[in-house]
Amino acid sequence: MSTAAPNTRVTALVAPGARRVLGAYLGAALIWGASFLFMKTGLTGLAPAQVALSRVVLGALTLCIIMLVTRRRWPRERRLWAHLAVVSVFLCVAPFLLFSWAGQFLPSGLSSILNATTPIMTLAVGAVFLPKERLNGLQVFGIFVGALGVAIVVGPWRVLGDPAILESIPAQLACLGATLCYGIAFVYLRKFVLGTHSYDAVVISAVEISLAAVIMLALSPFIAMQPVSLDAPVVLSMLALGALGTGVAYIWMTTIVDSWGPTAASTVTYLTPLVGVVLGILVLGEILHWNEPVGGVIVVLGILVSQGRLRLRRRTPPLSA
Repeated sequence: MSTAAPNTRVTALVAPGARRVLGAYLGAALIWGASFLFMKTGLTGLAPAQVALSRVVLGALTLCIIMLVTRRRWPRERRLWAHLAVVSVFLCVAPFLLFSWAGQFLPSGLSSILNATTPIMTLAVGAVFLPKERLNGLQVFGIFVGALGVAIVVGPWRVLGDPAILESIPAQLACLGATLCYGIAFVYLRKFVLGTHSYDAVVISAVEISLAAVIMLALSPFIAMQPVSLDAPVVLSMLALGALGTGVAYIWMTTIVDSWGPTAASTVTYLTPLVGVVLGILVLGEILHWNEPVGGVIVVLGILVSQGRLRLRRRTPPLSA
């Protein structure tokens, strides 16, 4: 997989070594795994478009504060702003609206599981638009092993024939549409932004999230004027979803995409169902089923294989005397 030249690589707050990128990967998985729980809580007092609007505006404010405190400069290149406007639509506006709408009809855990199709979508888009960064056979195998693990976590045998699940097919398709948007955004970000500018991940994220906030504010008179019912859980969920899930996590994700490439970076969504399952047990008192830890182990193995961190070593025959 080709990478950008060192002098143009997007960096995080501190130059990302392998451990820092891995830390960002795990941090993003943790935050985004909890995001669907935050969205579900937010929907108890807000309409879907209001949830999307709240998270993107709060995320933009968080990133603007970081820009101000760290005295970073906003970019002046119009072409960069235009490219990031495209990214903001596919990485924020469209998927946030789709996931928020689907959250009315789906359990938060199922939404996080459907979100785990992002690597497959990114792989398909990247194969077309990033031919120089096509993955090798072992990486592709690892991604599909991870997908198998996610399927085992889901336990499709538990939901087949369930009328509630069957009736929610439009909402499930909306989630798949959102993951396709993510795939397009990651590939577009890699192709037209990362490696072509010297701005770091904070600046790139601040511009794209701020543009998304402007777009959502422009749309709000048409889609987000419903009555609201605020209480402490709703407010706290939106603050966490905005500041962490849409602010800090996007800095981390920009760094990961630049360091690992879009498809490998998108495997972060393989960990989100595991976080969702753990939160369900700890917060909601849900029961742990056998397939969930088994699938979780397979997901981790798939990620390790796709990152080239787990290989089958060939045994060399002993030298004859």
